[in-house]
Amino acid sequence: MMHKQILYIGNMHSENPTTFKNLSFFLNKEGYTIYEASAKVNKFLRLLDMCFCIINLRKKVDYVLIDTYSTSNFYYALVCSQLARFLKLKYIPILHGGNLPHRLEKFPKMSALIFKNSDVNISPSDYLKYEFENKGYVVQKIPNILETEKYPFLKREIIKSKLLYVRAFDNIYNPTMAIEVLRKLVKIYPEAKLCMIGPDKDGSLKDVKSLISKYNLENNVEITGFLPKSEWHKKSEAYDIFINTTNIDNTPVSVIEAMALGLSVVSTNVGGIPYVIENLEDGLLVAKNDVEKMVEYVISIINGNHKDIAINARAKVEKFGWESIRNDWLKILR
Repeated sequence: MMHKQILYIGNMHSENPTTFKNLSFFLNKEGYTIYEASAKVNKFLRLLDMCFCIINLRKKVDYVLIDTYSTSNFYYALVCSQLARFLKLKYIPILHGGNLPHRLEKFPKMSALIFKNSDVNISPSDYLKYEFENKGYVVQKIPNILETEKYPFLKREIIKSKLLYVRAFDNIYNPTMAIEVLRKLVKIYPEAKLCMIGPDKDGSLKDVKSLISKYNLENNVEITGFLPKSEWHKKSEAYDIFINTTNIDNTPVSVIEAMALGLSVVSTNVGGIPYVIENLEDGLLVAKNDVEKMVEYVISIINGNHKDIAINARAKVEKFGWESIRNDWLKILR
């Protein structure tokens, strides 16, 4: 293989930069030289740093990989892709944002600038692949990498009313739904516990704490804030059921990690989730904001039903290892 050099554009400031770190690590092992941008905290300075790196490395790099999200970071992808295009650099958007289909619909011209002129568009999920192809874009699916050997599978023989939530406190992830689920659950299981792990992104933590106080659930809820991956993985050993209450999603890494760790997953059926979880096979799905159904499924798991979903889930995520997707990336970065 010829020695290739790649600039990876993304939010390197993220405390758990799973996607780009994993991909960078494995590509580096394959002989690629990887440059990364940017770790700047300030968003404007981060964008400037990204642009500077593209310009500075324009004669060195063969490809520019761009993590592409659906919120404000969408504009990083827009600016960086057009700068790369101007400099005649091949660029590859890696699609992450669960709300990107909305961007395609609402901003078709901006979207076309990014995705029509790319070397190829990469989607970790069948969901975004379908949505983009439906708009006429060429997309290749390559799942996010999961080093499953780093995720010890814990078989839970007895399931207790111990729930785990691992997402940011952000309105799009609907964290208050987790409290509503717990509220109903404690009426049947007074000892029920909910651990919520994640940073406060938009002030939703205040709403969560307000509900906890309103329902007198202080003794039933633990809020840890952000925890490094290794710490929340260790903490997950004390919990049995992973609940994902999101309103918008693509291929959430925390859900896939929960599946790898042996937690039974109950999630809202939104965005790319049904492409990750097959209902009643390797997880349980409910409609957006359907508290009653989520409680019903949690109770069903506690009662000993759905014993195989955790085992089936682990078998599914085993396919996300580097060896399974290695050739796909090497063919693209030829």
